[in-house]
Amino acid sequence: MIIDGIEIQDAERTRCEVWTRVMGYHRPVSAFNTGKQSEHRERTCFSEQPGGARAEHPRRAELA
Repeated sequence: MIIDGIEIQDAERTRCEVWTRVMGYHRPVSAFNTGKQSEHRERTCFSEQPGGARAEHPRRAELA
């Protein structure tokens, strides 16, 4: 694998352990059962609009 022009061998790489919050506490995803791991992979990330701007709900615009 080449990153930023530097070649890195697989033996030099370090596995990253991913943790997530489930039911009020943090656990490594690798400790999840098969179904929960699949559910975690299907999650989608989102980001809020900068400055707290909110999109108008389409039905609200119709009612105004």
